[in-house]
Amino acid sequence: MNPDPAVLRAALTRDYPASLVHLREWVGINSYTHNRDGVNALAQATALAFAPLGFTAERVPCVDERCGEHLFLRRPGHTRKTLLCVSHLDTVFPTKEESRHKFHWREAEGRIYGPGVVDIKGGTALLWLQLRALQAAAPKVFEHFSWVLAFNSAEETLGDDFVEAALARFGDRAVAGLVYESGAWEENNFNLVVARKGRAEFRVTTSGRGAHAGSRHPEGANAIAELARLVPLLEALTDSARDLTVNVGRIRGGEALNRVPHEAKCEGELRAFDPVVLTATKNAILGLNGSGHIAAVADSFRCQVRAEITGGTPAWPVNAATQRLFNIFSAAAGRLGARVTTEQRGGLSDGNLFAPHLPTIDGLGPAGGNAHTSEWSDDPKAIKRPEYLEPASMLPKALLNCMSVAELAGAL
Repeated sequence: MNPDPAVLRAALTRDYPASLVHLREWVGINSYTHNRDGVNALAQATALAFAPLGFTAERVPCVDERCGEHLFLRRPGHTRKTLLCVSHLDTVFPTKEESRHKFHWREAEGRIYGPGVVDIKGGTALLWLQLRALQAAAPKVFEHFSWVLAFNSAEETLGDDFVEAALARFGDRAVAGLVYESGAWEENNFNLVVARKGRAEFRVTTSGRGAHAGSRHPEGANAIAELARLVPLLEALTDSARDLTVNVGRIRGGEALNRVPHEAKCEGELRAFDPVVLTATKNAILGLNGSGHIAAVADSFRCQVRAEITGGTPAWPVNAATQRLFNIFSAAAGRLGARVTTEQRGGLSDGNLFAPHLPTIDGLGPAGGNAHTSEWSDDPKAIKRPEYLEPASMLPKALLNCMSVAELAGAL
């Protein structure tokens, strides 16, 4: 099953304008994670776009009732070997933010700007383009696999019920997980994501003793002062030599200026590629539990510290199964006179959750940048620019993916 790259390229070129029509429609649907109706409207539009390719839809409720439904599209092939292609429906942009920043589809500077245009609606459009080309120009490859296209309705909050639903339905047949998050591209060079940091969320609460700040100050034990002592200790756990970051992202405490605060809390996250490093750092944070250092002058009453791990996402470290997939993509790139390089990414994706269960590779979507950003300014010196997609990357990335699927058909 070695399709002619020229024939595939011609098919991709023919259908490329149609992929942008779909993408523009999808970008025009606000699908903020907690815009349930918008996410479901995007699911419907996505299912309609893939239906002419022979895909049937199943909608599965998310465990978070604020969110829309997960979408699974499936198409049986000549074998039970299933390729699980992963994208998501939700974005991080509420409707008010889109309106406030006038953030919508806009073509300029050789880019396409818009909410979710690269994270990840552009990945879905590229997947549609890839499948159209395979069906038209390499039908034996297209029919060889059974296809499952899995769209998470709440990827930006990254709960695990989506992956559980996918594995319950297709896990025993899936031979690979292909994730369509954006991937860097420059002419004949492609970056593919082969590892992602894991994440743990934490909360540290300090409890002191309240008192009148003027007349009873010596009786108070200041919880904010205790927390202020701990924040630098948490931040100091960051260790670049171990690719470990610890970030205190939110802090609260106190009720009034004339009261010694009796409680304060901070919340944050830590990330690392190595699961051992993640575990050790979580244990270091939990080790803060117990008596604090700040005490009331009147009677030495001490603040107390409560540290908790409140959630997390497993690390996706470099592993042999992903490396085998990468080698297949590398061989396909060689047939095109191109090369692929590996990338280990600090951000999270559904790849973190699929990788422990099946060979997974990520970064198969188009190139772009400024994900999760909507700010725009006409000032040329302004640093922030909104999320954008590089349309010039669509055809090369789709061609690489088509050739790689053909390689997979022969290798698996």
